[in-house]
Amino acid sequence: MSTSERLIESTRALLWERGYVGTSPKAILERAGAGQGSMYHHFKGKPDLALAAIRRTAEEMRAAAETVLGGPGTPYERIEAYLRRERDVLRGCPVGRLTMDPDVIADDALRAPVDETLAWLRGRLAGIVDEGREQGQFAPDLDGEEIAAAVVATVQGGYVLARASGSPAAFEAGVRGLLALLAPAGPRTA
Repeated sequence: MSTSERLIESTRALLWERGYVGTSPKAILERAGAGQGSMYHHFKGKPDLALAAIRRTAEEMRAAAETVLGGPGTPYERIEAYLRRERDVLRGCPVGRLTMDPDVIADDALRAPVDETLAWLRGRLAGIVDEGREQGQFAPDLDGEEIAAAVVATVQGGYVLARASGSPAAFEAGVRGLLALLAPAGPRTA
């Protein structure tokens, strides 16, 4: 792995663990096993490196989501696969946690990949809900954008509740509840 890759990966890990302020250039260099001038050789400074790290994290989140959202199955099954995919719930979402970092949110450049990723996810989910509505799997009056927002809120809120309680149970309960609300109605009997 190149020095610039080690710097990006180290920054990604530190941002998730410590946040922007807690991610010092010294800590980045130590974790990357890089010399003092390495960061400034490859990046303009900490903000530039943090932006590269945030973009990489966002790209990975999109790829992981697309793997299940673009996979096989009905619209409901794909949303279910997204909600139930393997996650380290107690660590939280590496992208979602950035929204809690005041330094990231205050910086338009650092916030942009976070906002773009969450907007992409809502759009992708809304399209799947609309597809399911058109196929008659979901109620005709469901609003794809609203349901997509509820799915993202359930996941992000589930992380918060799980971390607060120290148990993934709250995350799992939120997922089960949302899936029960979205579950296609079975055949109706008179």
